[in-house]
Amino acid sequence: MTSPPRRLRRILLGACALVLTLVTAIGAAVAWTWSAADISTVGTTEFTRPLHIPPLADSTVDSTGTRVFALDMRTGTTEFEPGRATETWGFNGSYLGPTVRAARGERVRVQVRNQLPEASTVHWHGMHLPAAMDGGPHQMVDPGASWTPEWTVDQPASTLWYHPHPHGATEDHVRRGLAGMFLIDDAPSAELPLPDTYGVDDIPVIVQDMRLRGSRLDGAHTVFRDIGFLGDRTMVNGTSSPYQEVGDELVRLRLLNASTARIYTFAFDDARAFAMIGSDGGLLERPTALDRIRLSPGERAEIVVRMRPGERTVLRSEKLAAGLDFWSNRFSGGDDTFDVLELRAASMLRSSDDLPETLVPLSIPDGRDAVTQRRFDLTLAGINGARMDMSRIDTTVTRGTAENWVVRNIDGMPHNFHVHDVQFRVLDYDGAPPPPELTGAKDTIFLAPNTATTLALRFDGPADPTTPYMYHCHLLWHEDVGMMGQFTVVEPGQQAVAPPGHAH
Repeated sequence: MTSPPRRLRRILLGACALVLTLVTAIGAAVAWTWSAADISTVGTTEFTRPLHIPPLADSTVDSTGTRVFALDMRTGTTEFEPGRATETWGFNGSYLGPTVRAARGERVRVQVRNQLPEASTVHWHGMHLPAAMDGGPHQMVDPGASWTPEWTVDQPASTLWYHPHPHGATEDHVRRGLAGMFLIDDAPSAELPLPDTYGVDDIPVIVQDMRLRGSRLDGAHTVFRDIGFLGDRTMVNGTSSPYQEVGDELVRLRLLNASTARIYTFAFDDARAFAMIGSDGGLLERPTALDRIRLSPGERAEIVVRMRPGERTVLRSEKLAAGLDFWSNRFSGGDDTFDVLELRAASMLRSSDDLPETLVPLSIPDGRDAVTQRRFDLTLAGINGARMDMSRIDTTVTRGTAENWVVRNIDGMPHNFHVHDVQFRVLDYDGAPPPPELTGAKDTIFLAPNTATTLALRFDGPADPTTPYMYHCHLLWHEDVGMMGQFTVVEPGQQAVAPPGHAH
């Protein structure tokens, strides 16, 4: 018979062997996951498909002078690869939507119809408009129902966009294809010698990442990726492996990061410089020379690149340099690189006017007349420690006043911060004056871990004590799990009213 001490030693040895085997297996799994976590299409992309340019949305002008658009949310199928139909959603089509265009001062009305199998909304991202017309989670449109917001466009020329905003499902609805651009024109920008022929030398560039699984768009979150959905390829305007033929010396690219979580660092493969002329809320005061620009989800940038006859250059997304630790950077897509769009210049190019030295004066507040300062701490657990509650008003502001908001990412992962209705000025960023690309009008700003920024905002109304606007992280899964708050604009002395309950 085996003695008890010997039996105990065997048990202990067996347990140690089991633990060692488990540790080895876990270590091997983590090592494999790490090694397989980065994605790159650089140098392997064959640009075989002409870039689709979203058509300008049809409109009519009624007897009151109001410009009327129609947007139908629909299901459909799209061939991202020849002969392979994928189930998608879109506006007035199977994927994405037309470019809505209006001028400052125009009264617009949009007839929105929901032909989807579930409720959704249409939010006008970057637009200054009444809260009841904002298209946030309080303006849900049921299947088979319609919604008709109407407002007067009252902000400078800019590149905005529209997308769904249903609380808890925004990532899914945007990822399926519900998005489009909304361009605003005004007289000062029209007088500038800028590339401005839509689809010719003024190109919409809606960048998304995606992953196909059979006949559907895969939306799974892979292991360790707490940033949200990250795809294994990029598309522009719904076109995979796209190229754009250009016939002008100067080409304006309206860059929109319409991905749900991925952060892009846009640059050209030959490291050429370009001029940034506009940010989220419109043109800058003067062109800024850059050779790369980082855009987190929801952010926009207007850039102008100079082409030479017969040449080709590739718009690329490079590795993310944002001060993330090696683990967070890896599993937040920071090591991923993509060839996004090839520009092909004709053998002879039309001459373009040089860019002007100055563009337009900024109309955003400078922080000196702020009546109060508020703080917003960002974590995945919520904003200021609270998850989104549709029936709770988090912040009440007085119409006509300016405020400074200090926003801090105190989490170990990337976030950004988007405010509805207003465009803000960045007063400081990460303890220093903002870099040139953050000096224009903004509505969305990226924040790496342990980064803070101070924003100057003015709330010009209109007041509505019963209907709130949102502020939230625009990494859409973070928004869906509760990184969102509500603010209401009221008249002096007025009190906000908690919004009614919602069935959605």
